Amino acid sequence: MTRLEKYLDLEHINYKRIVHSRAYTAQKTAAYSHISGNEIAKTVMVKIDGKLCMVVIPASFQIDLKELQRATAAKNVRLATESEFKDAFKDCEVGAQPPFGNLYNMEVFVAEKLTEDTTIAFNACNHAELIQMTYKDYQRLVHPTVVKIARTNIAEA
Repeated sequence: MTRLEKYLDLEHINYKRIVHSRAYTAQKTAAYSHISGNEIAKTVMVKIDGKLCMVVIPASFQIDLKELQRATAAKNVRLATESEFKDAFKDCEVGAQPPFGNLYNMEVFVAEKLTEDTTIAFNACNHAELIQMTYKDYQRLVHPTVVKIARTNIAEA
């Protein structure tokens, strides 16, 4: 049982574990698990003025770093490298961290778009399982900062 599952059980959260074929991208995870890419919450690691933070966006979207910088009034916002965050999630496969910054002492920013869904699903610390739960329960446990930072995956000219 993962740290995340222990936490959810301790908080008496109803959740569903979904096992799927191993996938390393959020879009493939959505396809393999038969869940809309809008309901899969992708955790993107960023550095905001040198501090490691989580940004949670729908799998079918991209993070808008300029909007995140504006929303946080930060001087410097960039994607974190794998080497910068892999040791922070010792209980997870690299890149499969769940969007629970509160378990890892990190600030969490959630795309406004995710708040529109009743349920969200996210990596369960590995690349072959998801946890699905209500967004309302997620919000109550994590207390993320909701910001308008997601844009569609359409290539910009």
